[in-house]
Amino acid sequence: MRMADVRTYNVVILGIGFLLIFTAFTTCGNIEVSLIFPFFFYSLGIIYGVFSFCNVLAPTIVAIIGPQFTMFLSGVLYSGYIAVFIILSTWSFYLTSVIIGIGAALLWTAQGHFLVENSDASTINRNTGLFWALLQCSMLFGNLYVYFDWKGKTEISGNMMLSFYSGVYGTCIGATTHFGDAAKGLIGISGIVVGIGEIVGGGLFGLVLKNNRFRRTSVVFLGMVVHFVAFYLIFLNIPDDAPVVFQTSSQHKPYLLPSVSIALLCSFLLGLGDSCFNTQLYSILGRAFAEQSTPAFAIFKFIQSIFAAVAFFYSGYILLTWQLLVMVVMGFTGTLCFFMVERMQNMSADTQEY
Repeated sequence: MRMADVRTYNVVILGIGFLLIFTAFTTCGNIEVSLIFPFFFYSLGIIYGVFSFCNVLAPTIVAIIGPQFTMFLSGVLYSGYIAVFIILSTWSFYLTSVIIGIGAALLWTAQGHFLVENSDASTINRNTGLFWALLQCSMLFGNLYVYFDWKGKTEISGNMMLSFYSGVYGTCIGATTHFGDAAKGLIGISGIVVGIGEIVGGGLFGLVLKNNRFRRTSVVFLGMVVHFVAFYLIFLNIPDDAPVVFQTSSQHKPYLLPSVSIALLCSFLLGLGDSCFNTQLYSILGRAFAEQSTPAFAIFKFIQSIFAAVAFFYSGYILLTWQLLVMVVMGFTGTLCFFMVERMQNMSADTQEY
């Protein structure tokens, strides 16, 4: 087997491993939110707080024991998340949240190092897209199980994953009065459609950039536009008080008559836009920091986890309009920052040629 084939094989195995881990993680998270509400939301803050702190230590651990063994150890720690169902006490759940935070820091730092190690300048875009598409299949499978398991039951509410598109947005759909008894079942369907958008984006942009038809900046700009369209449709279609009514239904009326089709279209757009950003972020990190991939991915995850923790703390207390406005501002700022880094990277490459 050629070296190029071995590297591609390693990336596929990496993606399948993450697919299995996060299918279990997604399924458990979706079920637990209905069983131990509201402790689940406190858990999110613990996970991301520990995650951000441990990212400082993760590069050292990866350097000492290697990325493969680090990911194996992280997988064992993630398995403890499932064990919480056996005990199902508040303190055991908080302890498991700490363990997940540690495992997440080790897992994602080692993953970045391993992905870059099995890529070069000509394959990093393809490999990133391939990995991301395989990983996001976990959202499809995890939410599919939860949808059939909880279909028709009205007691489930809360977040689906650790982000707006599958957390806050899932809560908003479930709290929309106009959707009636079907609202809770739509939470799982929304997660599935988000996963489809992620898979389509991961596969598409990996192939597009492989053929050099689009630059990374073009894909990131497309992601920003897709997200802005989704935010505007959500603003029109979902009641403003949906994120803050966990145990009841929304009382505010949106600008449009709430539509299931528009809600699921927004789910797809959120997944598609997210894949635009993430595939290109991984790509530029792997290319710009090929020799220092471990600390680069650790810093990236450190900053990401801090902002995610802050977002989860305020998401249950701020109306939807203001949350969408924050994301518009941050999305535009983040896109500008990406353009600056890409330009600096291109200028550096041109200088080295001379």
